[in-house]
Amino acid sequence: MRGCRGITAAAVTPLSTLSSLACTDATFHAPKLCIYSSSILNGQKTPISREVGYWRAATARVLRRIMGPLFLSHLSSSRSLMNRHHIRQLLSSWTRNMKKSPSIAQQTHLRGLELLRNPRYNRGMAFTLEEREQLGLRGLLPPRVLTLKTQMLRIMESLGRCATDLDRYMQLIWLLQRNETLFFRVLIDNITELMPYVYTPTVGEACQRFGHIFKTPRGLFISYEDRGDIRSVLDNWPHQDVRVIVVTDGERILGLGDLGASGAGIPIGKLLLYVACGGIEPERTLPVVLDVGTENLELLNDPLYPGLLRRRVRGPEYDAFVDEFVEAVRDKWGENCLIQWEDFANANAFRILERWRGRHCSFNDDIQGTAAVALGGLLGALRMPGVTNNMAEHTFLFLGAGSAGIGIADLIVLYMVKNGQVSSAEEARKRCWFIDSKGLVYHGRALVTSEKQRYAHEVASSVLAASGEAMDDSSYTPRDNSRGTSDSDGPSKTPQRRIGLADAVRLLKPTALIGVSTIAKAFDADVLSQMAANHERPIVFALSNPTSKSECTAREAYEFTKGKGIFASGSPFEPVRIRTEASSDEQLFVPGQANNVYCFPGCGFGIHLAGAKRFTDEMFIEAAKAVASMVDENDLRHGCVFPPISKIRYVSAHIAVAIANEAIRTGLATRRGSGSNDQFNLADAYALQFDPIY
Repeated sequence: MRGCRGITAAAVTPLSTLSSLACTDATFHAPKLCIYSSSILNGQKTPISREVGYWRAATARVLRRIMGPLFLSHLSSSRSLMNRHHIRQLLSSWTRNMKKSPSIAQQTHLRGLELLRNPRYNRGMAFTLEEREQLGLRGLLPPRVLTLKTQMLRIMESLGRCATDLDRYMQLIWLLQRNETLFFRVLIDNITELMPYVYTPTVGEACQRFGHIFKTPRGLFISYEDRGDIRSVLDNWPHQDVRVIVVTDGERILGLGDLGASGAGIPIGKLLLYVACGGIEPERTLPVVLDVGTENLELLNDPLYPGLLRRRVRGPEYDAFVDEFVEAVRDKWGENCLIQWEDFANANAFRILERWRGRHCSFNDDIQGTAAVALGGLLGALRMPGVTNNMAEHTFLFLGAGSAGIGIADLIVLYMVKNGQVSSAEEARKRCWFIDSKGLVYHGRALVTSEKQRYAHEVASSVLAASGEAMDDSSYTPRDNSRGTSDSDGPSKTPQRRIGLADAVRLLKPTALIGVSTIAKAFDADVLSQMAANHERPIVFALSNPTSKSECTAREAYEFTKGKGIFASGSPFEPVRIRTEASSDEQLFVPGQANNVYCFPGCGFGIHLAGAKRFTDEMFIEAAKAVASMVDENDLRHGCVFPPISKIRYVSAHIAVAIANEAIRTGLATRRGSGSNDQFNLADAYALQFDPIY
């Protein structure tokens, strides 16, 4: 193929052909693409490897460099009849054909039962008769050859017979341990139905019972006993090009507390979604548990608990252990191997994030990932009728002042500053208020941590005296007049008042109520009806997981606000039909799920796409904007501020392109896109996106 940089073409059987597509002025035909079994990649002749990566890298390069600009220029033509949906289908079909793997015999030396027991290469009854003969499988499988589609039908039927969600989780994990390709195909094609089983809320129960249901290890368990030799532990991992690591120490698993090594289900589940929803290849992912003990006495007394039987390591020893882990990752896989910090306790989460923010490509999903998803939902809510579309004109009240809430507020502040809606971060912070276990956080209140201090705003002493209930007089603190408080505001010391959620809603009249507290039913009828009385379209986000910890249900949010509330939740809820004040007929509301899956798979994929060396806060803003842009008018009409989960791979591709281009803009990318000025586009993303097929 002339002009095909980096690829040698010849007259061999083509791998795929694009069908013609009618246009108003012409018929668009994509050329047949032919590739030798020995490709020339980056100027070097490279035989087909047993590792699929070489093959996919070559074909991906062809698609990006040749077909991408053709697709995108055709899409931009005003006379073309092709819409975005057709383009997406066309690119997906083309890319899927391009990514067909070399034969199993070329990929691995395994034969017979060893091959059937290897989940990466096993195809079960989908092995053809020729493959069975070649690979020593004759007689080891029933004689019939099944298609991938038929295998999927069998799996879905089997899941339907399961009695509980945990049974379905275990059935899917068993499939993953037997046939990776089939597992990810089933998960991708049924993501809306199956995601609750492989992640929240079911994964919470799986973690609680991890030691009792444990069968086959997945990932690495690095214990405190491995300190000083973590690099050698990483060398035991069989895959050599890891691009994304999700790591936890198990101290704050969802809303379930300290589960120690039993928290392994979280990084495993997250990385399954990196593959299914984002498109990272499975062999480029690594779940890790840093086992430093647990404070959970029930687990320590459980004979089936799989972790270290000791109390948690704290202080400098803990920090040194985490540092050694990161340095070992950097040494083995480089500074652009993404590390996602997952479910660390607040005391460690902020410190670890800040320590490595500018030194390695990493992020904390509980702080930054949750923030990006929440911001994306808020940007979607601002498009609703009756809602002011200027973020700076809103007041946000957070129930819960942990890492998730602070992270959301910080990103809202950054968004307002970057978009010129406020003159300073300090002005933006005044739009965000917090309630913690002691009530409303305000300036001069006792027991306010450093992370919360910047959101502790002035409240007049006269207002405080008339609100909430008195705290212990011994906790009175001097009022700091350096912040501009006048003597007329009250005495020289700040009244210590415990101002609860209902009082805070009446006092502050927030336009948005965001729950990150894991306190079930905290958004009760009193609170929600007051939100509706204060504003035409109040925003109510109950983000706590799992479902049992949600601040309210979807039905409660809609009924208590009489259909005025704009609702999203961390865990899934079914659509709700209620009668509203605006109509005597029942109205359908579809609650959006503010699940971090809208962020981290696409973000990780974008880092991989660009080979970015760092993960910046601005990238999370780009991710949030990409999520909001995927919400269409039909979604908004039903009150949903997030796109359907069924579109998640499409959403992730858009996020990846936005992240990659931000990396290009800031000079953090180590790869270049196929567009002008080295920009990335959707063709680049689809070419790299993992698509499981035999």
